[in-house]
Amino acid sequence: MATIDYNELELAFDFVSSGSLFDATAYISRESGEILWQSFELENRLPKNLDDSALYAEIPSKSELKLGKALALHFASEHLNESFSIVEDMFNKRGAYSRFKVFLESKEILDRWYEYEQVSIKAALCGWAESEGFTVTS
Repeated sequence: MATIDYNELELAFDFVSSGSLFDATAYISRESGEILWQSFELENRLPKNLDDSALYAEIPSKSELKLGKALALHFASEHLNESFSIVEDMFNKRGAYSRFKVFLESKEILDRWYEYEQVSIKAALCGWAESEGFTVTS
């Protein structure tokens, strides 16, 4: 079982989640725990067998771990119950996250959102890594 550093895993997760679907991918070697980065902009030589799930695990994106819209709506249901429908409407249009953050700032709970998001991301990433057979260190 390979060991991976949480901070490196989080960096790769951010890399994968930052672009549009399939713009950036990252894999973890099941043998060494090394993270391999792939995008159209990087010209690096990667193993041809990255798609072999017995050898490499593809790091999921925010949407794959339900850490995007679903997480924001969950937060709103817990912390903004009286304004949930307003938040839900925000996420039916483009630019939802920026409006969501402005709204949270107006309610003076933006810092609470950032903390909630970080805790949720860490739990989801560590859970995913462990389910893939990796040991995560902090």
